[in-house]
Amino acid sequence: MGEVRLSGQLVCDSAAQVAIVVRQLPLHILSTRAEDGCLSFEVAPTDDPLVWQVAERFRDATAFRAHQQRAATSDWGRETAGIERRYTVDGID
Repeated sequence: MGEVRLSGQLVCDSAAQVAIVVRQLPLHILSTRAEDGCLSFEVAPTDDPLVWQVAERFRDATAFRAHQQRAATSDWGRETAGIERRYTVDGID
């Protein structure tokens, strides 16, 4: 198994969604970077205040799937479930 890379954007549609991201993102970043198999994890604001650029790298598909499962059941996952994600994932079937 090879490295898995995710890239794309997190796209809010309101100031309320932006507030959720701003509140939840710091812990989500810390938690993700501490995961076994996380090689890099970056979420950065763009010129558009409703959009963040996302870039993730994981050791393999197992680590990536474990991240997705943890994130989905976290406060981050629950509170941002309605926010659009425009992601591309490479290195996984």
